[in-house]
Amino acid sequence: MKNSEIVELSTEELVAKIAEEKATLTKLKFAHAVSAIENPNRIKYTRKTVARLLTELNKRKLAEKAAKANNETAAEA
Repeated sequence: MKNSEIVELSTEELVAKIAEEKATLTKLKFAHAVSAIENPNRIKYTRKTVARLLTELNKRKLAEKAAKANNETAAEA
């Protein structure tokens, strides 16, 4: 999943996709522990996808928090 695709997702879709990718990562790790999976690079790709999704979610939360702080400051002035 590319960053441009991640940015286009809504926050709810982002949270759902994080859960889905984490479940996939867990399944891949278990499958690889039992017997070698066909493409072990999928584990790395899935892990990086989860990180990208979490980064975008965190960026949105920080932007929301900053906007809220700016609104409170503007209201006080």
